[in-house]
Amino acid sequence: MTIWKTWLVTATLAAGLIGLCPEAYAKPVPAVRPTAPLVLYTDFGNQDGAVSEVKGVAYGVSQKLLISDLSHLNPSDIFEGAYRLYQVAPYWPKGTVFVTVIDPGVGTARLSIVLKTKVGHYFVAPDNGLVTLIAEQEGIAEVRVIDEATNRLPGSGKSHTFYGRDVFGYTGARLAAGVISFEQVGPVVSPDKLVRLPYKKAEFVSDAIAGDKITGLIPVLDVQYGNVWSDISRDLFDKLNIKIGDKVRVRFFHGDQLVDDLTAPYQNTFGEVPVGEPLVYINSLLNVAVALNQGNYAAAHHIGSGRDWFIEVTKAK
Repeated sequence: MTIWKTWLVTATLAAGLIGLCPEAYAKPVPAVRPTAPLVLYTDFGNQDGAVSEVKGVAYGVSQKLLISDLSHLNPSDIFEGAYRLYQVAPYWPKGTVFVTVIDPGVGTARLSIVLKTKVGHYFVAPDNGLVTLIAEQEGIAEVRVIDEATNRLPGSGKSHTFYGRDVFGYTGARLAAGVISFEQVGPVVSPDKLVRLPYKKAEFVSDAIAGDKITGLIPVLDVQYGNVWSDISRDLFDKLNIKIGDKVRVRFFHGDQLVDDLTAPYQNTFGEVPVGEPLVYINSLLNVAVALNQGNYAAAHHIGSGRDWFIEVTKAK
């Protein structure tokens, strides 16, 4: 009995000491937030282990994370990256965290940020213009600079070339998993201080003599099929009073150089023209686009994309 009483007293004291441990009562237990989706968009490619390393770091933060890939293509094309975020983000739920790493200036003095939009999405990114279009599309609620003293993968301080894993991936995972709040990312920075990419927006030009026209940008290609996408919205296109079946003239420019001059019907979808024939249509983002039915228009006509590629659209006479 004496041995039993001694064990009981010892166990009780041990439990009391654990309960009174300063680390246990000095820090309040934070409320648990639901885990948010984590979306990765990088230019790392899929030929080596870079993407897998980022995912490994994220799962090291929480194995409950749901990680999805947007894409991992086209090295150093910041504007395409900005457009892909604009394309994809609206279809993800509020609270989604996007880790976006197209970072040719990695390791330099550029800021590492997390931007919260008015929609409630979070974008973890280098401050190099990558958030230009999403900031315009969703509005900026607040921007914070990542505090690397607390939000950097432990033991990675001597590495200066893999912020996608060590800072962006790690911080994005902690934010998505609810380990940190947005306020714990780091100090607030004014949105006015962010780098913005300049680009020419679509424009309607009224000309009673030469005829009305719309000029627009070719921000990206629909790369799987070679369709040429523009930033000319359907609402803007409607100002030309073009109906389904009407012929449309589209001229393609690289800078000031005319690359291609096309006249094609305006149709709802690809199968409304014969196989191999071109058409003008409204794409899934409700913008004007050009395609070959079951062909690759961009490759066939040497069309590229970016801030120096443009189209001019008129109603064919």
